[in-house]
Amino acid sequence: MVSFQRPDGQTLNGYLVEPAQSALAPAVVVIQEWWGLNAQIRGVADRLAAAGYQALVPDLYRGQLTLEAEEAHHLMEGLNFGDAASQDIRGAVQFLKTRAPKVGVTGFCMGGALTLLALTQSPEIDAGVVWYGCPPLEYIDASKIHAPLQGHWATQDQFFQISTVDALEDKLNAAGTHVEFHRYLAQHAFANETAVGPGRLPATQYDPFWAQQAWDRTLRFFGRHLG
Repeated sequence: MVSFQRPDGQTLNGYLVEPAQSALAPAVVVIQEWWGLNAQIRGVADRLAAAGYQALVPDLYRGQLTLEAEEAHHLMEGLNFGDAASQDIRGAVQFLKTRAPKVGVTGFCMGGALTLLALTQSPEIDAGVVWYGCPPLEYIDASKIHAPLQGHWATQDQFFQISTVDALEDKLNAAGTHVEFHRYLAQHAFANETAVGPGRLPATQYDPFWAQQAWDRTLRFFGRHLG
């Protein structure tokens, strides 16, 4: 765990993991799902480090996390998305910019929505990858997104309808954003390896085949734009 400053001077903690060869390695800010800074999202950061990236997960919930959907919804509802995007995530990006030549951002579900918002708030971001999550489209000023953007979406997602994804893609293209969206015959959270078995949240389902393809695309995308 490390501490870093937000643009407004407040301090935030985060989980930082470095690759074996960390000198001048590119970096990625990883944005949590609604569960908090749990072992699964730390594992995403570890995966990026194994691929050669510095990875930082800002602790948006300030130490709180949960396994219960009702409490997760409560924590997410209590999160100021504008503040998280413009202060927490931008602070993480700026912190990594002192250590890395280029910095990307990626996020899952709630973190995907925050990735899109952060791209409008943080001109320092060099690339973004969104996984099955977006805010209401009226909150996205596509004219402020200058970094290349990749998205991974599930056609059977009951939380983020694919028709909304289509409208988002149209909005981004109209603004001239460098956007690359991929759609998978899958359900929400298809890349979350804990979304399995009877204890998973209904309407979520891990799919290892599509998850691997999406990760391959993500690492190639970051390799092009952060390498």
